[in-house]
Amino acid sequence: MRQLILEPTSTAQWHALVSEAESAANLQLDETLESYLVFLLMRFIARPDIAGRAMAIEYLHGLSESGQLQEAQLRDVGDQCLLYSGLYPRHAERRLVRVSYYVDLGRGAYGTLAERLRHAGAEVYQQLCEGFVALMDVLQAMRPLDGPPPLAPLQSLELWADTGSPGALRGLRRVTDATPVNAPIDPEKPH
Repeated sequence: MRQLILEPTSTAQWHALVSEAESAANLQLDETLESYLVFLLMRFIARPDIAGRAMAIEYLHGLSESGQLQEAQLRDVGDQCLLYSGLYPRHAERRLVRVSYYVDLGRGAYGTLAERLRHAGAEVYQQLCEGFVALMDVLQAMRPLDGPPPLAPLQSLELWADTGSPGALRGLRRVTDATPVNAPIDPEKPH
């Protein structure tokens, strides 16, 4: 049984959880990404409304906006896709999409912001775009700290094949000794 250690503030508590998940995922996020993840979790913990949103539509709305409204909407799309892919990957299965759908959409939102912004935040969004899979792996590592693995074996295989996620590969290795391979797709052969 795990021991519950309470930190003096909610920020410290979230930071401890993220640090524990980093250790479980065999990852070390840089300070910027770690801080962003802590504050993202704090910001969205009381927002059950994100579950009913269609991220592709939100992304398109964000692209059609400009200025601060565009930044806020695209940031929210990236953040929510990160939460879906990390904390709620089985949500993708219920929506009949792969987890990598959220990865691609989230990275696209952060990447678009990195390209379009002309202030210091652009660098952070570039880091979020590039570090999306690592952040997702850390979030997924939070799930089994107290429960079942976040992904079914087939989801692990698909996510590893689509994104190269080391966390998905570790999840796959928990259920099989087989080594997965990404087979090249031959456009000449019918599926």
